[in-house]
Amino acid sequence: MLRAMAKVRSVLLAAAVYWAVVFAFAFVLGIVRTLWLAPRLGELAATLCELPLVLTVSWLTAKRVTRGFGVNAPGEALATGLIAFTLLMLAELALARVLAGQSVGQWAAGLTTPAGMLGLAGQVGFALMPWWVRER
Repeated sequence: MLRAMAKVRSVLLAAAVYWAVVFAFAFVLGIVRTLWLAPRLGELAATLCELPLVLTVSWLTAKRVTRGFGVNAPGEALATGLIAFTLLMLAELALARVLAGQSVGQWAAGLTTPAGMLGLAGQVGFALMPWWVRER
């Protein structure tokens, strides 16, 4: 029982750290994308510029977090990514509501644009990254 609780704790901590590091990086990059890149290149091109950087940080962070917290089993790594993804989507929605004044529907509709779908694909990649990079 204690061992199972320790694993749950490791997964939760790994997910929280993974989310926090990548979210902080992506938040700063998102400001650059929104204020500087998108007006000059368009939303889709700006997202294409941002995505490889965020996925690289996701890869590096997931690798360090899965090793550091001992999250190596496939299910544990998937749970880490799913929890981090849930935190990410909740944070994205909160920022859309607070900073942009969007409703939940408006935020969700933004995910159906080409840039939104590309971003969502990157977020799914973020969710799968701990599983992808785990020690085997």
